[in-house]
Amino acid sequence: MLYTILAAIVVVLVWGVAAYNGIITLRNQVAEGWSDIDVQLKQRYNLIPNLLNAIKEYEKHESGTLTQVTELRTKAMQAGTVAEKSKAEAGLTMGLNKLIAVAENYPDLKASANFLDFQQQLAKLEDIIQKARRYYNGTARDFNTKIQSFPTNLLANVFHFTKKEYFQLDDNSERAVPTVNFDRDDENA
Repeated sequence: MLYTILAAIVVVLVWGVAAYNGIITLRNQVAEGWSDIDVQLKQRYNLIPNLLNAIKEYEKHESGTLTQVTELRTKAMQAGTVAEKSKAEAGLTMGLNKLIAVAENYPDLKASANFLDFQQQLAKLEDIIQKARRYYNGTARDFNTKIQSFPTNLLANVFHFTKKEYFQLDDNSERAVPTVNFDRDDENA
């Protein structure tokens, strides 16, 4: 009888250690996913002033759009929580869409090597950010499932593991990636 009780205790302890380590692994993957998003967003934030300067050289009439994108960039950089960052990034993406649309009205700007390079960098970063968001959301989903599923939820409650927020956009119109047009048809026409 004593061996049965000891065996049961050992099984529970082994399960507890394995479950705890599984939760920690997922929590670290979520943190890694968020870190990847953060790095890409910082690269995006660093690219935006260069893009704005390229546009400023060509057109002074669009100062409202330039100011708006600058303000949206600042808000996004200062956002703290995942929800705040999601909302700020949605606004910044919309602002960048508007900025690119404004730039499309100026053929000389569209033909500028610097502007084209910034557009290409922005398009690549948007793709990388989208992939990083998917990874983060997948690991957050796995973590949330683990801490909410029986019996690991018992252990998660004891150690106060809390649900992770998803990095999502609020509105379908905000989900659009900035449109980048590399056509130089205007020059060749």
